[in-house]
Amino acid sequence: MTQQPLLLWQAITTVPDGLSESPFWHPQENRLYWLDIPGRRLARLAIEGQMQPKGEVEYWPMAEEPGCIAPVQGGGLIIALRDGIYLAKTWGGPLQRLAIAPYDTTQLRFNDGKCDAQGRFWAGSLYEPKDQALGVLYMLDAQGLHPMVGGAKDGVVTANGLAWSPDGCTAYWADTAAHQVRAFDFDVGSGQLSAGRVFHQMTPKPAGWAWGNTAPDMPLYGGRPDGAAVDSEGCYWSAQYEGHRLLRLSPSGQVLAEMRTPVPCPTMPCFGGPDLKTLFITTSRQGRSASELAQHPQAGGVFAMRVEVAGLAVNFHTP
Repeated sequence: MTQQPLLLWQAITTVPDGLSESPFWHPQENRLYWLDIPGRRLARLAIEGQMQPKGEVEYWPMAEEPGCIAPVQGGGLIIALRDGIYLAKTWGGPLQRLAIAPYDTTQLRFNDGKCDAQGRFWAGSLYEPKDQALGVLYMLDAQGLHPMVGGAKDGVVTANGLAWSPDGCTAYWADTAAHQVRAFDFDVGSGQLSAGRVFHQMTPKPAGWAWGNTAPDMPLYGGRPDGAAVDSEGCYWSAQYEGHRLLRLSPSGQVLAEMRTPVPCPTMPCFGGPDLKTLFITTSRQGRSASELAQHPQAGGVFAMRVEVAGLAVNFHTP
């Protein structure tokens, strides 16, 4: 397993978000898009060359917490808010509701999601009481919104880490609370998921672990899986929340590399830049202690670094 030094990371934002998430690179606009969940806003920033910000971050306030976003063929965004999934034809324009949230919005909301290569939009749900695995992965196509996996039978507490292999035949989905990334056989035509299995199991948080505790007997903790991206070699990059790192996993689930992150809570990576060899990460400061934030004042920022292997381009939603 290889490690990368922290010096390679560059901050591309100066004002932190509460919890930034769902980044994607828009190749036609040379912009990075992301969102701030507790801040209830979308964000975008033009990038020159490979990692140089151009101008200021543009923000778009939302009425509710956004969970995930994706670009749309022909322009605009598809946005999963707490109460449903919406289409915006222009930045800052009116929202057209495509689907009503099929759950109790007082206890659940949409979280991580993105589009598959066929243009269908996928979004998982997060069960906010976090005492039951009731999260579901939904798929939106021309016929409507469909639950594909999860719920009382095989659900998750917090849906995260959605991604597909380069050939589209394997889908990945993480349950953050269970410290587990799952893999599924994926039927490209129908979108059906089958043969669910554990792709990679992280070590759960040790009892009594706390960030910043330097007691000699304090056990180590590598974090839990948050958002993810896949590169052109089929490796799965997983943000390890509270773990201060990203993991690069082989197509068989083996840890190939560890990249230390500039702040303890990375939330999601994505690949961008003209050659898709710029790795962007969003991060969180929500709920972090004053001592942690004093040590890591850039928590909640967006960062970038150059990598050797290109990532996969973002998939666009087909209305």
